[in-house]
Amino acid sequence: MIAGARQDRPLLGEAEAPAPEPAPAAAVWCSGLRKRYRRRTAVDGVSLTVGRGEVVGLLGPNGAGKTTVIKILLGLVRPDAGEVMLLGRPARDPYARARVGYLPELFRYQPWLTAADVLALHARLAGVAVPDRERREFLAAVGLADRAGDRVGGFSKGMQQRLGLAVALVARPELVVLDEPTSAMDPIGRADVRDLLLSLKARRVAVLLNSHLIGEVERVCDRVFILDKGRVAASGTLAELLGRRELRLRLDEVSAEAEARLAEAGRLTRSGDAFTVALPAGEDTTTVPDLVADLVGLGVRVHAVEPGRISLEERLLDILRGDSDGESR
Repeated sequence: MIAGARQDRPLLGEAEAPAPEPAPAAAVWCSGLRKRYRRRTAVDGVSLTVGRGEVVGLLGPNGAGKTTVIKILLGLVRPDAGEVMLLGRPARDPYARARVGYLPELFRYQPWLTAADVLALHARLAGVAVPDRERREFLAAVGLADRAGDRVGGFSKGMQQRLGLAVALVARPELVVLDEPTSAMDPIGRADVRDLLLSLKARRVAVLLNSHLIGEVERVCDRVFILDKGRVAASGTLAELLGRRELRLRLDEVSAEAEARLAEAGRLTRSGDAFTVALPAGEDTTTVPDLVADLVGLGVRVHAVEPGRISLEERLLDILRGDSDGESR
């Protein structure tokens, strides 16, 4: 679906004051977005940016406001408050919206059309002349080169998502917004989408990705915004969000004194002979050798020491459960 094909209507209601100047390279800039449906607040003061050539992920539980934020950015939902700029222009500007490709979470194509017909139709709706050769290349890029002449009604959900990606890209957008693009795809399809996102990044195309598949977000995104109850619960690069290191140990003959020493090093969890210590951010490189030496000195038998970092899924759960390290940024 091409965002520019939607009807043009003011996004900001009656507010005519110019938006604050965004960063020159921002593909998306929004500030203070709010949206309320009767008694429920869907979006509450969300601000975010997506730079040119940047892949930014939106994470959060169901009902966190992710899809509503996307629809506000694209002018499909009118916010109660807030400002939006797309590609350096007000979001209500048809020129900016015409350069945005969009794959919604729920969509349907006319079942009697072929994949090639769907792509040609959406190119016309976007007002862009796309030669047949390029349209075939888009279908090939999403793994549908040999299904171009097949009717969409016979496509699986995963194949329709592949076609939806081609539709989002057919107008050569500078910003691509994807809402759950791989939810129905098999592992090969997800890998193909991952490669496609990385190729868009290499061409300086900005991507805003909403996905529940945390592993995919972790592989392709430069930055992540975590939404909870309509608010930004945390944001940052993966290095910033996953900065906390862990130390996993297998130990025998652990005395109360040795366990206390482990707890001094960081938050401690234990399951049988497996100990996990969450090391505080900023710990120097001597922490682990000193800890192991102290444990040996206390008579502990050390079978394994495995340093690592927490996963994005673990970090997300920490934040949503109210971990003290997961405050809004």
